[in-house]
Amino acid sequence: MNGSGKEENMEKANEAVVLMWGYLPGASPQRSPLLSPASVRFPATGDSWKDVCGGGCGFAMAISEKGKVLTWGSSDDQGQSYLTSGKHGETPEPFQLPTEAPIVKAAAGWAHCVSVTGEVYTWGWKECVPSGKFVCDFSSGGSSEKESYGKQSPVLNDQASSESQGSKENTATATEYSPEIRKSGEERIKRRRIASSKEEPESSTSADETLSAPPCLVTLDPGVKITSVAAGGRHTLALSVSDVGQVWGWGYGGEGQLGLGSRIKMVSYPHLIPCTEPSSLEKDRYSVVKHGSVGSTTRTLKASGTYIKFIACGGRHSAVITDAGALLTFGWGLYGQCGQGDTNDVLKPTCVSSLLGTKIKGIAAGLWHTLCISVEGRVHAFGGNQFGQLGTGSDQSEDLPRLLNVPSLENKRAKVVSCGARHSAILTEDGKVYSWGWNKYGQLGVGEPVDWNIPSEVPIEGYVPKNLACGWWHTLLLAET
Repeated sequence: MNGSGKEENMEKANEAVVLMWGYLPGASPQRSPLLSPASVRFPATGDSWKDVCGGGCGFAMAISEKGKVLTWGSSDDQGQSYLTSGKHGETPEPFQLPTEAPIVKAAAGWAHCVSVTGEVYTWGWKECVPSGKFVCDFSSGGSSEKESYGKQSPVLNDQASSESQGSKENTATATEYSPEIRKSGEERIKRRRIASSKEEPESSTSADETLSAPPCLVTLDPGVKITSVAAGGRHTLALSVSDVGQVWGWGYGGEGQLGLGSRIKMVSYPHLIPCTEPSSLEKDRYSVVKHGSVGSTTRTLKASGTYIKFIACGGRHSAVITDAGALLTFGWGLYGQCGQGDTNDVLKPTCVSSLLGTKIKGIAAGLWHTLCISVEGRVHAFGGNQFGQLGTGSDQSEDLPRLLNVPSLENKRAKVVSCGARHSAILTEDGKVYSWGWNKYGQLGVGEPVDWNIPSEVPIEGYVPKNLACGWWHTLLLAET
């Protein structure tokens, strides 16, 4: 009997919990921000928490032990998050997907979501969901943000408020996109149409239905198994291991965030992104995208490593890590968020040369900034710093990676890194959580809505943290009691 009691106490001691801080519409009766960590109530389903996935604008996302995607935060029809995350508020609920297979990974962009069972399902803002259409705009003079995308929250307007005027690279011409890639796309489109006709649930009759697509299966090449996904403002990356760590992408690519060497505005089907120098056997697969000179700045694609291990999406930029620990970035560069030493857009995956002597093991990207962790657990930051989101002690943007050499992180080794829109957080190997940056909605969890430009410890006494994930305006922590 004593032994049974001990086992019961041990089980209780190891109970998984999720703590949240920041702002989610509908997550509290008063719709007020949570300035300090608060426990999220798990629905009474006989399940439990397994992982946290951050979330987008106005909603949070996590995964249960039974492989269900749980979402919460939006409780009315104001904004896209109502359509993307489900029609509920304070209590997390399983999001209905057209599969019974357990979800192993998930990610959320501004207003779209993507989940992995080995296959990929995505839903939310329609332009982020593969549509079976090939839509591109190769207009000269760089990209503009004059397109209409339906309702936009202030956050998305924030994201689109500045054009990529820092870029000196020219727009690609339509001839650089060859018939072969169009043919490949058409074949995938045909397969996706067949799959989606079987998988997609009945469409909503909501007046906002035209803005949001229901969950659908993303059709990839036969045999491709996806293990990880990342969602940005309007684009998505997926990492496959079945073909040796290759990256697939789709969505909006006007600043190069899809890594095709051009400013293609929209890619509405998944395509391979050439991130490492292909072997002689693979070159034919990549030849459909030309990598000659695309502008006044010549960059090299070659990087240390043979395949990709980690991926991240920011608002309009992307980052990947090779098996050798090399960091590559591509996309919008106006604030230096690509870490290339300038504010040019980067149209194809390019090695961050200043980190070539440093092996990188973790990466995260925010709206305008990027953080990475070395194998020694040291944090490097670059990009926009208007709210102190780089943690350097100032509001000065950095176009090269800068080591966070601050007293609060002395003798600390970072284990997990995550970025919200304009805030950052890390989990250290000794079980501490630190956050910094924009804090208008309490997304730093430090007890008061004051911005911090250096890492500040989040009080989580009584909990053992396991994983960390930032949403747009909030932060989630998976822990054990």
